[in-house]
This record gives sequence, C-alpha cells and structure tokens, in this order.
Amino acid sequence: MKQIPVLIAFVASIFCALAFPAQAEAPAKQLFGAETKGSQQRPAPLGSYSKGCVAGAVALPETGPTWQAMRLSRNRNWGHPDTIDFIQDLSRFAAKQPGWEGLYVGDISQPRGGPMLSGHRSHQIGLDADIWMLPPTRLDLSRKARENISSISLRRAKGAYVNKNWSAQHHAVLRAAAKDKRVARIFVFPGAKVQMCKDEKGDRRWLRKIRPWWGHHYHFHVRLACPRGAKGCVDQAAPPKGDGCADAEQWVRDILSPPAPKPRDPNAPKPKPRREARLSDLPDQCARVLRSR
Repeated sequence: MKQIPVLIAFVASIFCALAFPAQAEAPAKQLFGAETKGSQQRPAPLGSYSKGCVAGAVALPETGPTWQAMRLSRNRNWGHPDTIDFIQDLSRFAAKQPGWEGLYVGDISQPRGGPMLSGHRSHQIGLDADIWMLPPTRLDLSRKARENISSISLRRAKGAYVNKNWSAQHHAVLRAAAKDKRVARIFVFPGAKVQMCKDEKGDRRWLRKIRPWWGHHYHFHVRLACPRGAKGCVDQAAPPKGDGCADAEQWVRDILSPPAPKPRDPNAPKPKPRREARLSDLPDQCARVLRSR
C-alpha cells in the first residue's frame, strides 16, 4: 500500500511529460519568467525555497504609505500573502526610525514563483524577500528612478566589519524582523551579525535567526517559515541553537585570514555543470500553477 502514492506520482509525471512535452523540456525559468500575473488559485507555497513555485501569489503594491517596490521592470514584487503582510508590517516599524520613511523592497518572487530568469536560486515559493539597506528618505520615486537608484553597502574589509553607513536604525529594523514569529531566518553579511552581537544588550534570542552569508551587504534577505497548514511547503532546517555569534566570529576570522585551500585530488572526477531545472524537477502542483488562468 505504501507504494501506491509513489506509483501515482510517477504516472502523473509521465502524463505531464506526454501532455506538455515543450514544458517538460524547456528550462523552468523560461516558463515561470514568462508569467506576468499570479495564478487564480488558493495561496500556497509549493516545494522548497530553491525548488518550487507559489500558487495564488499577490503583488506588493508598487508604492504604499511606508514602502516602495524597486526595480519594477523585473516584476518580482509578488509573494505569498503572508510575505506581503510581513513587509508592510516591517515597513511601518521602519518608518518610526529617525531618518527612515519606511522601506525600499527588492526582489520577492515572480508572479508564480519558480526559478528566476537571472539571479537568485531561492525566492521560488513566495516566502523570501530582499530589503534594501538604503534608508528611504522619500517614497515618491518614479518608475525610472527606481531602475537607476542603487542601495548602499554596509560592509568593510570584504564583509568582516560594518562601515560608516551602518546605524542603530539598521540594528533596530533587523531586530524587529527577526522577532517576528513568521520569520525563519535572515541572511546578512558576517560583519553585521558580529556588530549586532556586540551591540545587543537586551534579549539575545532573536540573534539566532540572523545568519551570516556571503554578499547581503546591499540588502538583507528575510525568509519566512512555511505558513501553518501549508502541506506542500518544505521548511528549511531550523538554525542551530544559541545566538550564533561564535559562528559569525569564525566567518570573520576566515575572511581576515582565509584558510588554505584543500588540495584537489587529481583522480577525482571533474564536477558536472549544474543542469537547468525543468518543470519535471519541481513539485507536480507547479504544472497546475502554470496552467491556471
């Protein structure tokens, strides 16, 4: 009896390939990148952050009282409703910080999620969002201005330290985001995590969600947990216990004094280039997301 679901999934994948041969063979990023609106379905993240899609995604309005969506030509201001609500909530908090009018919001997801035509490997199920480090001083930027303006970098020494652009307001916004129960983790460059560890004098439990990662000095990346009851959604493993500060300090030591590269085994096979993901690589429901009109 346990083999029946596996057999059904296998038959469904064969049917999809036969019924939609072009979709089965085309890179999934081309299929999802061509969609301009969300599917007419109940909202649902399907699959994992780097291998999935999103049904019933909604768009973050291009401009709101405390936010602006940036790089509108990309059409990546779509996400699960929980993500859109979170961004709006965080933007209202940010607007209370001195010198901040709210948030500039970068990539969330494509209208139906899935692999992107360029850039991210994640952001596929509508639960990831990039928030610019640039504090907004105005929220009336034109579409053209939003294409040309750039965020600011907060890193120094290749990410080992923060630079003069770092502020107590950045700390406060990141802390507010991490304390939100909807958030699973936040990616930021190692020096920022270390600085927050040094500066935080109160409850430190939220620091566990702040995770050091390469890049992420022009923006921070918020990842929401799968919503309750979202059966088709695959959560990332929880961060290790503790505040994670020692781990971030190790990242900094490795930046300042990089460890010697491991010698390559001359007999080891050469790594194969990563194959473009196809629709058949994604959860079966993603084919229905693409067909929905």
